[in-house]
Amino acid sequence: MQTLIAGIGMIPFAKPGASAPYDEMGEAAIRMALEDAGISFDDVEQAYAGYVYGDSTAGQRVIYRVGMTGIPIVNVNNNCSSGSTALFLARQAIESGVAECVLAVGFEQMKPGALGTVFQDRPSPLGKFDEAAEAALGPSDLPMTLRYFGGAGQAHMERYGTKLETFASVRAKASRHAAKNPLSVFRKEMTTDEVMNAQPIWAGVMTRPMACPPTCGAAAALLVSNAFARKRGLTAAVGIRAQAMTTDGPSSFDGDMMELVGANLTREASRKVYEAAGVGPEDLDVVELHDCFAQNEVITYEGLGLCGQGEAEGFVESGGNTYGGSVVTNPSGGLLSKGHPLGATGLAQCFELTHQLRGTAGVRQVEGARLALQHNLGLGSAAVVTLYEAIDCGGR
Repeated sequence: MQTLIAGIGMIPFAKPGASAPYDEMGEAAIRMALEDAGISFDDVEQAYAGYVYGDSTAGQRVIYRVGMTGIPIVNVNNNCSSGSTALFLARQAIESGVAECVLAVGFEQMKPGALGTVFQDRPSPLGKFDEAAEAALGPSDLPMTLRYFGGAGQAHMERYGTKLETFASVRAKASRHAAKNPLSVFRKEMTTDEVMNAQPIWAGVMTRPMACPPTCGAAAALLVSNAFARKRGLTAAVGIRAQAMTTDGPSSFDGDMMELVGANLTREASRKVYEAAGVGPEDLDVVELHDCFAQNEVITYEGLGLCGQGEAEGFVESGGNTYGGSVVTNPSGGLLSKGHPLGATGLAQCFELTHQLRGTAGVRQVEGARLALQHNLGLGSAAVVTLYEAIDCGGR
């Protein structure tokens, strides 16, 4: 039983302090998705709410603003992959036959500054990651995520000779794409030179624009079964063809910083998706991937098989990652420019790719897009890879 994307909603992303409260943002995204689908909240049988920085049952607080129908509401916290984990659970509910119409919503109301541990009186879920990073890099006062992903970028530079300019080029590409997205938090274009000459936050490894900003926002998707779509006369033009989630194995902690930040999870999740769908990376038209840092985008090109191992620099230099290249990556502007409200990110990626496959992405449209891949990563860890396809509604 295939899961269809019947409706999507997303609000403009904003800097911390410039947004509405999380419950208002989440409500707005849900109402947009319901309107887009052309159905009532009374049709929704289950809901999954993704967020990271919020108290328990924040999902109920958001969803009750739309309706209180007594349905199961599950709150999901899987770090930065919380939104796509909500999507994963909603898809499972549809394909198992438990429900025919399910809501996935993600939201985040963030504070300025680097991410860090909230609870200081108990073991950190990332304690093992901190130990591995210190063993690989030595002691450091750098913020947690900068240490992880900067260290991974440094490892890629040392192993493959990747230049800092490659990461800067990826960031500049993100800004060009985001300039065409009215929902992005940053819409100013930057050149590669401007990124290179920006304030260093790890000398020789990263400048400030190479790190995604803390962001507030919300996005939602309504998932339905084929039977529900036929019964209700819905013209859902996008379906989930395959999906996989992976978590850490022992190799994540073997001393390789790229493995520590999920390169192995990405490879395995994408392998499972390609195998289940009977396609390969060469068949993809458009990709939304987890570019929390420009360094991770480069590493993820290889993890998803968009290019060979160690070939990401050539892929970037040839323009293979943008319009006119082999596969357009992050047409939305990605986390680097669109923004990264943690719980909303996975569903914002779903929003962009659904529009791409509907052919309704406007000036961002990837011509003839039929297959789209989503990659969302949360440290701790969980990686979710989802393959979407355009559906011939007339033949369903």
